[in-house]
Amino acid sequence: MQTAVRDPIELCHRLQLSAEFESAAIRASRSFPVFAPLSYIARMEPGNPRDPLLRQVLPLDDELLMEKGFTSDPVGDLAARRAAGLLHKYHGRALMITTGVCAVHCRYCFRRQYPYEDDRGIGARWADAVAEIQQDSSVEEVILSGGDPLTQGDAALARLASMLAEIPHVRRLRIHTRLPIVIPERVTNELVKWLRGTRLRPVMVVHANHPRELDEAVEAGLGRLADAGILLLNQAVLLRGVNDCAETLADLSHRLLDCRVLPYYLHQLDRVAGAAHFETPVEVGRQLVDALTARLPGYAVPRYVREVPGAAAKVRIV
Repeated sequence: MQTAVRDPIELCHRLQLSAEFESAAIRASRSFPVFAPLSYIARMEPGNPRDPLLRQVLPLDDELLMEKGFTSDPVGDLAARRAAGLLHKYHGRALMITTGVCAVHCRYCFRRQYPYEDDRGIGARWADAVAEIQQDSSVEEVILSGGDPLTQGDAALARLASMLAEIPHVRRLRIHTRLPIVIPERVTNELVKWLRGTRLRPVMVVHANHPRELDEAVEAGLGRLADAGILLLNQAVLLRGVNDCAETLADLSHRLLDCRVLPYYLHQLDRVAGAAHFETPVEVGRQLVDALTARLPGYAVPRYVREVPGAAAKVRIV
Protein backbone atom coordinates (compact mmCIF):
# COMPACT_ATOMS: atom_id res chain seq x y z
CA MET A 1 0.00 0.00 0.00
CA GLN A 2 2.94 2.35 0.62
CA THR A 3 3.97 2.03 -3.02
CA ALA A 4 0.46 2.40 -4.45
CA VAL A 5 -0.12 5.10 -7.07
CA ARG A 6 -1.83 8.14 -5.56
CA ASP A 7 -1.06 10.69 -8.27
CA PRO A 8 -3.49 10.80 -11.25
CA ILE A 9 -0.68 11.97 -13.54
CA GLU A 10 1.49 9.02 -12.54
CA LEU A 11 -1.40 6.64 -13.19
CA CYS A 12 -1.88 8.09 -16.68
CA HIS A 13 1.86 7.91 -17.41
CA ARG A 14 2.14 4.31 -16.27
CA LEU A 15 -0.75 3.37 -18.55
CA GLN A 16 0.55 5.51 -21.42
CA LEU A 17 -2.60 7.62 -21.69
CA SER A 18 -2.87 10.88 -23.61
CA ALA A 19 -2.89 14.34 -22.03
CA GLU A 20 -6.68 14.63 -22.22
CA PHE A 21 -7.00 11.83 -19.67
CA GLU A 22 -4.47 13.52 -17.40
CA SER A 23 -6.45 16.74 -17.12
CA ALA A 24 -9.72 14.89 -16.53
CA ALA A 25 -8.12 12.66 -13.91
CA ILE A 26 -6.82 15.70 -12.03
CA ARG A 27 -10.26 17.32 -11.96
CA ALA A 28 -12.16 14.18 -10.88
CA SER A 29 -9.61 13.10 -8.27
CA ARG A 30 -10.05 16.31 -6.28
CA SER A 31 -13.24 14.96 -4.73
CA PHE A 32 -12.18 11.29 -4.56
CA PRO A 33 -8.41 10.64 -4.70
CA VAL A 34 -6.63 8.04 -6.80
CA PHE A 35 -5.33 4.95 -5.01
CA ALA A 36 -4.19 1.95 -7.06
CA PRO A 37 -1.66 -0.73 -6.00
CA LEU A 38 1.15 -1.53 -8.40
CA SER A 39 0.24 -5.23 -8.40
CA TYR A 40 -3.21 -4.30 -9.70
CA ILE A 41 -1.88 -1.82 -12.27
CA ALA A 42 0.45 -4.53 -13.62
CA ARG A 43 -2.61 -6.43 -14.89
CA MET A 44 -3.75 -3.52 -17.06
CA GLU A 45 -3.05 -3.04 -20.77
CA PRO A 46 -0.90 0.07 -21.39
CA GLY A 47 -2.28 2.51 -23.93
CA ASN A 48 -5.84 1.25 -23.59
CA PRO A 49 -8.09 3.73 -21.74
CA ARG A 50 -10.93 1.19 -22.01
CA ASP A 51 -9.05 -1.51 -20.15
CA PRO A 52 -11.68 -2.99 -17.77
CA LEU A 53 -9.37 -2.85 -14.76
CA LEU A 54 -8.17 0.67 -15.48
CA ARG A 55 -11.75 1.91 -15.84
CA GLN A 56 -12.37 0.91 -12.24
CA VAL A 57 -9.66 3.24 -10.88
CA LEU A 58 -9.23 6.01 -13.51
CA PRO A 59 -10.96 9.31 -12.61
CA LEU A 60 -13.01 10.75 -15.48
CA ASP A 61 -14.91 13.98 -16.08
CA ASP A 62 -18.09 11.87 -16.06
CA GLU A 63 -17.77 11.78 -12.27
CA LEU A 64 -18.37 15.52 -12.10
CA LEU A 65 -21.81 15.37 -13.75
CA MET A 66 -24.78 15.74 -11.42
CA GLU A 67 -27.28 13.01 -12.31
CA LYS A 68 -30.80 12.81 -10.89
CA GLY A 69 -31.25 9.96 -8.45
CA PHE A 70 -27.56 9.65 -7.59
CA THR A 71 -26.81 10.63 -3.99
CA SER A 72 -24.05 10.61 -1.37
CA ASP A 73 -25.72 7.81 0.65
CA PRO A 74 -27.44 5.55 -1.89
CA VAL A 75 -27.95 2.53 0.41
CA GLY A 76 -29.12 4.29 3.57
CA ASP A 77 -26.02 3.68 5.67
CA LEU A 78 -26.51 6.76 7.84
CA ALA A 79 -30.04 5.80 8.84
CA ALA A 80 -28.78 2.34 9.85
CA ARG A 81 -26.21 3.55 12.40
CA ARG A 82 -26.68 2.01 15.83
CA ALA A 83 -23.36 3.02 17.42
CA ALA A 84 -20.04 4.49 16.33
CA GLY A 85 -18.84 2.24 13.52
CA LEU A 86 -21.90 -0.05 13.61
CA LEU A 87 -24.67 -0.43 11.02
CA HIS A 88 -27.68 -2.68 11.56
CA LYS A 89 -29.90 -3.16 8.51
CA TYR A 90 -30.90 -6.81 8.37
CA HIS A 91 -32.20 -9.24 10.99
CA GLY A 92 -29.49 -11.40 12.53
CA ARG A 93 -26.60 -9.45 11.02
CA ALA A 94 -24.68 -6.36 12.08
CA LEU A 95 -21.97 -4.58 10.09
CA MET A 96 -18.92 -2.97 11.63
CA ILE A 97 -17.20 -0.10 9.81
CA THR A 98 -13.74 -1.14 10.99
CA THR A 99 -11.78 1.50 9.07
CA GLY A 100 -12.11 4.19 6.43
CA VAL A 101 -9.01 2.95 4.59
CA CYS A 102 -9.14 0.89 1.38
CA ALA A 103 -6.43 -0.84 -0.63
CA VAL A 104 -7.85 0.55 -3.88
CA HIS A 105 -10.20 3.41 -4.69
CA CYS A 106 -12.88 2.01 -6.97
CA ARG A 107 -14.54 4.89 -8.78
CA TYR A 108 -18.02 3.36 -8.32
CA CYS A 109 -17.62 2.87 -4.54
CA PHE A 110 -20.96 3.37 -2.79
CA ARG A 111 -19.13 4.68 0.30
CA ARG A 112 -16.92 7.14 -1.56
CA GLN A 113 -18.71 9.95 0.33
CA TYR A 114 -19.30 8.16 3.63
CA PRO A 115 -18.41 10.44 6.60
CA TYR A 116 -15.83 8.13 8.20
CA GLU A 117 -14.60 11.01 10.35
CA ASP A 118 -17.92 10.91 12.23
CA ASP A 119 -17.42 7.30 13.32
CA ARG A 120 -15.10 7.71 16.25
CA GLY A 121 -15.36 4.01 17.02
CA ILE A 122 -13.53 2.79 13.92
CA GLY A 123 -9.93 1.66 13.94
CA ALA A 124 -8.74 0.39 17.31
CA ARG A 125 -11.74 1.80 19.23
CA TRP A 126 -14.47 -0.78 18.76
CA ALA A 127 -15.87 -0.96 22.29
CA ASP A 128 -19.18 0.83 21.60
CA ALA A 129 -19.98 -1.34 18.58
CA VAL A 130 -19.10 -4.56 20.41
CA ALA A 131 -21.21 -3.52 23.41
CA GLU A 132 -24.19 -2.85 21.14
CA ILE A 133 -23.82 -6.29 19.53
CA GLN A 134 -23.58 -7.90 22.96
CA GLN A 135 -26.89 -6.36 23.98
CA ASP A 136 -28.76 -7.62 20.90
CA SER A 137 -29.24 -11.37 21.11
CA SER A 138 -30.70 -11.48 17.58
CA VAL A 139 -27.27 -10.83 16.03
CA GLU A 140 -25.75 -14.14 14.95
CA GLU A 141 -23.35 -12.81 12.33
CA VAL A 142 -20.99 -9.84 12.42
CA ILE A 143 -19.74 -8.41 9.13
CA LEU A 144 -16.41 -6.58 9.08
CA SER A 145 -16.43 -3.92 6.38
CA GLY A 146 -15.07 -0.45 5.83
CA GLY A 147 -13.13 0.77 4.00
CA ASP A 148 -11.43 -2.60 3.89
CA PRO A 149 -10.98 -4.44 7.19
CA LEU A 150 -7.84 -6.21 5.96
CA THR A 151 -5.99 -2.90 5.81
CA GLN A 152 -5.86 -3.34 9.59
CA GLY A 153 -3.07 -5.39 11.14
CA ASP A 154 -3.64 -9.06 11.94
CA ALA A 155 -2.99 -8.54 15.66
CA ALA A 156 -5.73 -5.91 15.88
CA LEU A 157 -8.16 -8.03 13.86
CA ALA A 158 -7.42 -11.07 16.00
CA ARG A 159 -8.23 -9.03 19.12
CA LEU A 160 -11.51 -7.91 17.59
CA ALA A 161 -12.41 -11.48 16.62
CA SER A 162 -11.65 -12.56 20.19
CA MET A 163 -13.93 -9.86 21.58
CA LEU A 164 -16.76 -10.94 19.30
CA ALA A 165 -16.19 -14.63 20.06
CA GLU A 166 -16.89 -13.90 23.73
CA ILE A 167 -20.47 -12.96 22.82
CA PRO A 168 -22.43 -16.24 23.04
CA HIS A 169 -25.09 -15.46 20.44
CA VAL A 170 -22.57 -14.50 17.70
CA ARG A 171 -21.86 -17.55 15.52
CA ARG A 172 -20.25 -16.29 12.31
CA LEU A 173 -17.69 -13.67 11.33
CA ARG A 174 -17.94 -12.38 7.76
CA ILE A 175 -15.19 -10.27 6.20
CA HIS A 176 -15.85 -8.15 3.11
CA THR A 177 -12.56 -7.35 1.43
CA ARG A 178 -10.97 -6.51 -1.91
CA LEU A 179 -7.41 -6.90 -0.62
CA PRO A 180 -6.83 -10.55 -1.66
CA ILE A 181 -7.75 -9.43 -5.20
CA VAL A 182 -5.70 -6.23 -5.52
CA ILE A 183 -2.80 -7.14 -3.18
CA PRO A 184 -2.80 -10.95 -2.88
CA GLU A 185 0.29 -10.84 -0.64
CA ARG A 186 -2.10 -9.75 2.13
CA VAL A 187 -3.03 -13.40 2.64
CA THR A 188 -0.38 -13.96 5.31
CA ASN A 189 0.27 -16.81 7.73
CA GLU A 190 -0.97 -14.54 10.51
CA LEU A 191 -4.24 -13.87 8.69
CA VAL A 192 -4.90 -17.56 8.16
CA LYS A 193 -3.93 -18.32 11.75
CA TRP A 194 -6.41 -15.99 13.43
CA LEU A 195 -9.20 -16.87 11.01
CA ARG A 196 -8.75 -20.54 11.86
CA GLY A 197 -8.24 -19.85 15.55
CA THR A 198 -11.54 -18.14 16.32
CA ARG A 199 -14.61 -19.97 17.65
CA LEU A 200 -16.66 -18.10 15.06
CA ARG A 201 -17.29 -19.63 11.64
CA PRO A 202 -15.29 -17.44 9.22
CA VAL A 203 -16.69 -16.39 5.86
CA MET A 204 -14.79 -14.16 3.43
CA VAL A 205 -16.55 -12.24 0.67
CA VAL A 206 -14.08 -10.96 -1.91
CA HIS A 207 -14.79 -8.51 -4.72
CA ALA A 208 -13.72 -9.27 -8.29
CA ASN A 209 -15.54 -7.79 -11.27
CA HIS A 210 -13.49 -9.12 -14.19
CA PRO A 211 -11.67 -12.41 -14.86
CA ARG A 212 -8.38 -10.62 -15.50
CA GLU A 213 -8.32 -9.56 -11.87
CA LEU A 214 -7.81 -13.21 -10.92
CA ASP A 215 -4.19 -13.85 -11.91
CA GLU A 216 -1.96 -16.64 -10.59
CA ALA A 217 -0.91 -14.71 -7.48
CA VAL A 218 -4.54 -14.06 -6.57
CA GLU A 219 -5.41 -17.70 -7.17
CA ALA A 220 -2.58 -18.76 -4.86
CA GLY A 221 -3.72 -16.44 -2.07
CA LEU A 222 -7.33 -17.53 -2.35
CA GLY A 223 -6.15 -21.14 -2.40
CA ARG A 224 -4.42 -20.68 0.94
CA LEU A 225 -7.67 -19.42 2.43
CA ALA A 226 -9.65 -22.27 0.90
CA ASP A 227 -7.12 -24.81 2.19
CA ALA A 228 -7.66 -23.36 5.67
CA GLY A 229 -11.39 -24.08 5.42
CA ILE A 230 -12.51 -20.47 4.92
CA LEU A 231 -15.77 -20.23 2.97
CA LEU A 232 -15.05 -17.92 0.01
CA LEU A 233 -17.75 -15.99 -1.85
CA ASN A 234 -17.51 -13.29 -4.50
CA GLN A 235 -19.65 -10.24 -5.05
CA ALA A 236 -19.31 -8.33 -8.30
CA VAL A 237 -20.88 -5.09 -9.43
CA LEU A 238 -22.41 -4.87 -12.91
CA LEU A 239 -20.40 -2.06 -14.50
CA ARG A 240 -20.85 -0.55 -17.93
CA GLY A 241 -17.65 -0.85 -19.92
CA VAL A 242 -16.16 -3.36 -17.48
CA ASN A 243 -18.23 -6.54 -17.32
CA ASP A 244 -21.54 -5.80 -19.04
CA CYS A 245 -21.38 -8.73 -21.45
CA ALA A 246 -22.31 -12.37 -20.97
CA GLU A 247 -18.97 -13.75 -22.09
CA THR A 248 -17.05 -11.67 -19.53
CA LEU A 249 -19.39 -12.63 -16.70
CA ALA A 250 -19.26 -16.30 -17.68
CA ASP A 251 -15.47 -16.18 -17.77
CA LEU A 252 -15.51 -14.50 -14.35
CA SER A 253 -17.63 -17.31 -12.88
CA HIS A 254 -15.37 -19.97 -14.39
CA ARG A 255 -12.27 -18.26 -13.09
CA LEU A 256 -13.77 -17.82 -9.61
CA LEU A 257 -14.54 -21.51 -9.44
CA ASP A 258 -10.96 -22.27 -10.52
CA CYS A 259 -9.93 -20.20 -7.49
CA ARG A 260 -12.39 -22.08 -5.26
CA VAL A 261 -14.63 -19.05 -4.81
CA LEU A 262 -18.40 -19.29 -5.25
CA PRO A 263 -20.04 -16.56 -7.38
CA TYR A 264 -22.46 -15.08 -4.87
CA TYR A 265 -23.85 -11.70 -5.87
CA LEU A 266 -23.97 -9.60 -9.02
CA HIS A 267 -24.97 -6.17 -7.73
CA GLN A 268 -26.88 -3.59 -9.68
CA LEU A 269 -24.85 -0.40 -9.26
CA ASP A 270 -25.57 1.52 -6.07
CA ARG A 271 -26.51 4.99 -7.28
CA VAL A 272 -23.77 6.98 -5.59
CA ALA A 273 -23.06 10.48 -6.88
CA GLY A 274 -20.18 10.39 -9.35
CA ALA A 275 -20.78 6.85 -10.65
CA ALA A 276 -23.70 7.28 -13.08
CA HIS A 277 -21.48 6.49 -16.09
CA PHE A 278 -21.05 2.94 -14.75
CA GLU A 279 -24.77 2.18 -14.58
CA THR A 280 -26.15 -0.61 -16.75
CA PRO A 281 -29.94 -0.77 -17.27
CA VAL A 282 -31.66 -3.43 -15.18
CA GLU A 283 -33.23 -4.98 -18.29
CA VAL A 284 -29.75 -5.51 -19.74
CA GLY A 285 -28.71 -7.09 -16.45
CA ARG A 286 -31.64 -9.49 -16.62
CA GLN A 287 -30.69 -10.51 -20.13
CA LEU A 288 -27.11 -11.11 -19.03
CA VAL A 289 -28.19 -13.34 -16.14
CA ASP A 290 -30.52 -15.26 -18.47
CA ALA A 291 -27.54 -15.84 -20.77
CA LEU A 292 -25.44 -17.05 -17.82
CA THR A 293 -28.22 -19.40 -16.72
CA ALA A 294 -28.27 -20.95 -20.18
CA ARG A 295 -24.53 -21.65 -20.23
CA LEU A 296 -23.46 -22.24 -16.61
CA PRO A 297 -24.43 -24.69 -13.86
CA GLY A 298 -26.78 -23.15 -11.31
CA TYR A 299 -24.16 -22.78 -8.58
CA ALA A 300 -22.02 -20.67 -10.95
CA VAL A 301 -24.75 -18.09 -11.64
CA PRO A 302 -24.62 -15.21 -9.14
CA ARG A 303 -27.80 -13.77 -7.69
CA TYR A 304 -28.60 -10.49 -9.41
CA VAL A 305 -29.58 -8.09 -6.62
CA ARG A 306 -29.83 -4.47 -5.63
CA GLU A 307 -29.79 -2.81 -2.23
CA VAL A 308 -32.88 -0.79 -1.39
CA PRO A 309 -32.74 1.44 1.72
CA GLY A 310 -35.14 0.15 4.37
CA ALA A 311 -35.69 -3.26 2.76
CA ALA A 312 -35.43 -6.35 4.96
CA ALA A 313 -32.76 -7.90 2.72
CA LYS A 314 -31.05 -7.45 -0.62
CA VAL A 315 -33.77 -7.25 -3.28
CA ARG A 316 -33.35 -10.01 -5.84
CA ILE A 317 -33.81 -8.91 -9.46
CA VAL A 318 -33.17 -12.38 -10.95
